Amino acid sequence: MDGAKVAQETPCIEKVEAGKTYWWCACGRSAKQPYCDGSHKGTEFEPIEFKATESKNIFFCGCKQTKKAPLCDGSHNRL
Repeated sequence: MDGAKVAQETPCIEKVEAGKTYWWCACGRSAKQPYCDGSHKGTEFEPIEFKATESKNIFFCGCKQTKKAPLCDGSHNRL
């Protein structure tokens, strides 16, 4: 996502639970990566909702450059 701060150069592997909603940090400023903590306030960024349909490990984007937000698409390999 253009203008987003790179939070880390690798994906965030997170265990999600079926039926739960998660809010992915799109700005890269959150101290609770990969999740939003409200640090985007005052920027053009908004968190992205992710609804887990099954319990499993998810690769959330850590570099914030993905074209498949909130999931990792390998963009960190081009940093």
